[in-house]
Amino acid sequence: MPPDPTIAITSGEPAGIGPELCAMLAQRHRDHPFAARIVVLGDCDLLRERAHRIGIAAEYADYDPVNRPPAAGTIEVWHAAVTAPVSAGHPDPVNARFVLDMLARGCDACATGAFDALVTAPVQKSVLLDAGIAFIGHTEFFAQRTHTPRVVMMLVGGATDEPLRVALVTTHLALSEVPRNITREAVEQTLRIVHDDLVHRFGIAAPRIAVCGLNPHAGEGGHFGREEIDTIAPALQAVRDAGVDAHGPLPADTVFVPDIARGYDAIVAMYHDQGLPVLKAASFGHGVNVTLGLPFVRTSVDHGTALDLACDAAKARTADVGSLIAAVDVAIAMSRRRASVE
Repeated sequence: MPPDPTIAITSGEPAGIGPELCAMLAQRHRDHPFAARIVVLGDCDLLRERAHRIGIAAEYADYDPVNRPPAAGTIEVWHAAVTAPVSAGHPDPVNARFVLDMLARGCDACATGAFDALVTAPVQKSVLLDAGIAFIGHTEFFAQRTHTPRVVMMLVGGATDEPLRVALVTTHLALSEVPRNITREAVEQTLRIVHDDLVHRFGIAAPRIAVCGLNPHAGEGGHFGREEIDTIAPALQAVRDAGVDAHGPLPADTVFVPDIARGYDAIVAMYHDQGLPVLKAASFGHGVNVTLGLPFVRTSVDHGTALDLACDAAKARTADVGSLIAAVDVAIAMSRRRASVE
């Protein structure tokens, strides 16, 4: 059995629900310790303040990368101070650089092997953009920082024994830009990455992958568009020739029917809102976002910053920590599997 991994967690937008979720996670870790060393990246004073605000006596210790970790059940904090005072529920662009630096530190530490996996709480993209930072999303940020030519966003949810895994060819694009980004190369690379990570990081020896068409009814034989014929089908044939068990292009309005979906280990959708609404409808609050193709394990929650909850202490107490717990569980399992094959 590989040793317990070290999992880093970025605490997300400081004005969002991330600090409260970290407190709830600390409480859970104290009562039912994860089989891992847990390190939260954030402002320690802010984390303690927001834990106290919702009535949780979170056990936080200063992160020490050299000496032995604290007793089991204690979460460590790799401290960095926020730039400006934080008002819960009201993001300040002045703190945008703090958020970006937190992501960069976590990414770099994982890339060098200091941490085994990175779990991210949600950030407020609009605040980063308002601060003049060209931030599209975590997925794209980590790909650029690690010089990874293509990564794949995949969400995992549903029943533990029959999880629904939905991966995307394109991610955060305007709908009008999607068709021209559905290239044969993009589809091929996505399918290869999904196949390889299902084998090596999820332990599925011979994964079956369903591939959606872009158009209604998968193009209806070319009557509703030719992307399926000219782009997706050739890409599918190329990966099949390389040993990938990929099926399609299939109509997106039927492939997610439970009796059909359970016949596959993953479904590849062409764009963000083709696949993710189905998964979030099935498991919102307990789904996990996984970035495939990176040189390290990265998972995330399936929800946003919940500013409407964060702004009110009573509402913040009702936040559901389920997705963060699930993201940590998946990160631990993937890290152990990765260590066992290296």
